[in-house]
Amino acid sequence: MARFRSFQEFYPYYLSEHRHPVCRALHYIGSSLVIALLLFAVLMQQWHWLWLLPVIGYGFAWLGHLLFEHNKPATFSYPLYSLAADWVMFKDFLTGQLKRKLPTA
Repeated sequence: MARFRSFQEFYPYYLSEHRHPVCRALHYIGSSLVIALLLFAVLMQQWHWLWLLPVIGYGFAWLGHLLFEHNKPATFSYPLYSLAADWVMFKDFLTGQLKRKLPTA
């Protein structure tokens, strides 16, 4: 079904769909808010807030694709690889590795 045989094949494609820095920033905001909400819910035992996790995570990301990338989020075609790639991209951004992995023009 998928045209990618591994995550290693998929990740460069994922990054090519995230060239616009504002789109990536919206992904990072969503990911950061997901972590913050998850910590809040666990520490405060406020489980009823957990339903917001996908709304926040995907909401910010999809807004970036709609307004800045003008493409369809990879989530629709590759949901598991896309979810994993979002966290790898966030990690690469935080550790300073993203710039060298991004495709050039």
